[in-house]
Formats: sequence, C-alpha cells, structure tokens
Amino acid sequence: MKNNPELINNQINEYCKINIITCILIGVRMGWVYLVGASIAEIFFALSLKYNEGFTKLIPSIVTAVTGAGSFGLLILAIKTLPLGTAYAIWTGVGAAGIAIAGIFLFKESIDIYRLASIALIIIGVVGLKIFSNE
Repeated sequence: MKNNPELINNQINEYCKINIITCILIGVRMGWVYLVGASIAEIFFALSLKYNEGFTKLIPSIVTAVTGAGSFGLLILAIKTLPLGTAYAIWTGVGAAGIAIAGIFLFKESIDIYRLASIALIIIGVVGLKIFSNE
C-alpha cells in the first residue's frame, strides 16, 4: 500500500491539534536537530581519536566507533531535508571550530590572535549558512 501524502498531512494536522508541543518541536525542522547532534558527535569523535592512541585503548576506541557512526548517521538523516552543501559545511565547520576550542582547553594548544580569529571566521561562516539557508 502506497503512502498517500494528503492522508499523511491530514493525520499530522489532527495529531497537532491534540499535541501542540510536539508539533512545535517538529516545526523547528528535525533536519537542523539532527545536524546539531551530528556536529556534537563529530567533536567527540575527533576528541576520541586523540585518546584511543591508534586504536590500542579499548574504551576510547569504542567511543571513536560509536561517535563516528552516530555522527555520520545523524548527518545522513539531516541531509534528507537540508541542502547537502549547507549541511556538510555546517557539520564540518562546527566540528572544526569545536575541536579547535576543545584543543585550547583540554590540550593547552596556543591561543594566539590568528588562531582565535580563524575560529571566529569559521563560526561566522556557519551562522551565515544557517541564516541564509532556505530551510
């Protein structure tokens, strides 16, 4: 039996009359929610690479596998409704900026003005992509 889009929309509208909070959350666009989750998982994935020491430590290696798969899985869900270029750029940008900031705090990496300006430019680019996205 094929899905009838009109029937599905009617069912959603009826559901939303009953459960408005869920519908507001769905209205935020689940693609963006998935993309935020994918970006956060990407940061933990990159961090776990530092700690697994070439996959010689079990727990960090498991974290690497789980967060890597989770990040890709959530990105796949996000690009079902978001433009691929926008989603991928935001995913990589948030991951890059997040891991750079984590490196400053966790690994005492340099905090020179050029590094901070570069991180700021990545963040500005990510925000710009979100603001000017059609979604």
